[in-house]
Amino acid sequence: VQLVESGGGLVQPGGSLRLACAASGFTFSVSPMNWARQAPGKGLEWVSTIYSIGSAVYSDSVKGRFTISRDNAKNTVYLEMNLLKPEDTAVYFCRYGELRGQGTQVTVSS
Repeated sequence: VQLVESGGGLVQPGGSLRLACAASGFTFSVSPMNWARQAPGKGLEWVSTIYSIGSAVYSDSVKGRFTISRDNAKNTVYLEMNLLKPEDTAVYFCRYGELRGQGTQVTVSS
């Protein structure tokens, strides 16, 4: 199993970023996929899950601002992040079960 995240960076408060996670080594199309994040000095926080049929759930902290999606033809899951806040600063991880990629850093700062 391999999960490779991309798309992180530095953005000003109120800005947007789109993260991507390319997955391989398992049957992506039937698998729920997750995004989680870890802020400096804190534990891993679940952000969102998308199921194989495309339905999604979000943590209260990102609901209404973030959108998870998937492209089964590309074995890729995305996280569209809008109205970013400084408290969204974290390393963002794509997760398949208990497995995760190397993460991508998102920094929200003016």
